[in-house]
Amino acid sequence: MSEAVTRTLTPPPGLLGSLDPLLREWLPRQRWFAGKGRPVTGFSLVAATELLPPGGKLSLYHLLVRAHQPLAPVPGAPEQPADCYQLLIGEREALPPRLAPALIGHVAEGPLAGRTVYDALYDPRPTELLLEALRTGARIGGLRFERDGSRRIRSGLVPRLVTSEQSNSSVVYGDTFILKLLRRIVPGVNPDLELPLALAREGCERVPAPTAWIRAELAGESYVLGVLQPFVQGAADGWELALRELAKGEDFAAAARALGRATAEVHTALARTLPTVTLGHTQVQQLVDGMVERLDVAAQAVPALQPYAPGLRSAFEALAGLAAEGGTWTAQRIHGDLHLGQCLRSPAGRWWLIDFEGEPSKPLAERRMPQPPVRDVAGMLRSFDYAAHSADPPIPGWAENCRAAYCSGYAQVSGADPRTDPVLLRAYETDKAIYEVVYEARHRPDWLPVPLSAIRRLAADGGTPTPSVPAPTPASPPSPRRPRP
Repeated sequence: MSEAVTRTLTPPPGLLGSLDPLLREWLPRQRWFAGKGRPVTGFSLVAATELLPPGGKLSLYHLLVRAHQPLAPVPGAPEQPADCYQLLIGEREALPPRLAPALIGHVAEGPLAGRTVYDALYDPRPTELLLEALRTGARIGGLRFERDGSRRIRSGLVPRLVTSEQSNSSVVYGDTFILKLLRRIVPGVNPDLELPLALAREGCERVPAPTAWIRAELAGESYVLGVLQPFVQGAADGWELALRELAKGEDFAAAARALGRATAEVHTALARTLPTVTLGHTQVQQLVDGMVERLDVAAQAVPALQPYAPGLRSAFEALAGLAAEGGTWTAQRIHGDLHLGQCLRSPAGRWWLIDFEGEPSKPLAERRMPQPPVRDVAGMLRSFDYAAHSADPPIPGWAENCRAAYCSGYAQVSGADPRTDPVLLRAYETDKAIYEVVYEARHRPDWLPVPLSAIRRLAADGGTPTPSVPAPTPASPPSPRRPRP
């Protein structure tokens, strides 16, 4: 295996052309494919690296390809900038039954004619190769496998693909590491590596510190392709945990309060280690303009939103009004896409925050911009609301209790209760609920009543997400320790 990760070979000419008809069918079916609902009109190759040469039982190719799609699913529609996807393609004469779910198809022509190609992340040997490359710090073509020299990577760990639905792909190695491979990639500094590295330097124990990572250097630009982090053994993600407690009729307020404290610890650590900025009238007006624009676009896309548009707009106008009167807010780096599914709780009850990529649909520069921390808080409050609506029968007051407990826990560490700034919190929760309406209308119409119920509340005059309360005396955060697997 060591020989494989140190060789650099050129893939055969015509490789992408031979895969093209298969990828057009397979790629849109993947959970992480961003262009659903629009046909793929073609592919262009960004980079191809041969990881295992042809001629053996298994060949392996690492591909970065752009999928070209029209702006609208109608003939003759203009194309939008093509998304770039990371693919690990295995090639065999035939697939063993255990790899049947990984099938991409049988190649009819070109250099791979007569062979079977598949998603190699389902196959232990290719994923073992990736870990070995990270362990040895290999360089293969334009691929760079890099690691934190202070952290040891043991060889021989058994890999298994995480098969639950994700916007990327993850492989767990034993019970020691988890490798997250980004599927849709963009050039530049990716916050999914940048922020955990910064938090590790700060000693924040709420985020697993990156052990190693994969980059590509192409045409003078750097791409982050994957991050290896400690695996929190036996942990449950917050969404599944909340649903289990709901099903048993159990109270989740204590867990929500602890999660609020964990969130505040991450926010305060990010504020210590990365620059913060002050948002005045001009900056806040720009934020409000973006919120109003998203509302207008959403109301056109989802007619059910239109009756509430004036009330929703008032939430944004109230924030602009405070800024015009001289109000200012601090902005900093934040998680950017915080919800219960982005949190893990260990068997000992400790919360961890994961997946700092931000909203993948947003441009990278926007995801890296400082934001008011309340944006993360609003995302979590909306997540409690979603969980509550999943209960059958509903438990009255469950979401409200969780939201209040979460804000109280946050205040215990930060010294600032998000509910003491109801105008800012209402604006960000409104913006998030509008996003949810559009998403559900497009992808999960059965879930549309969940954000619409929040829309009705937020559109009401003076409607605020939670009652205003006085800020408590800040508590001293615990001594930072590095996370352990």
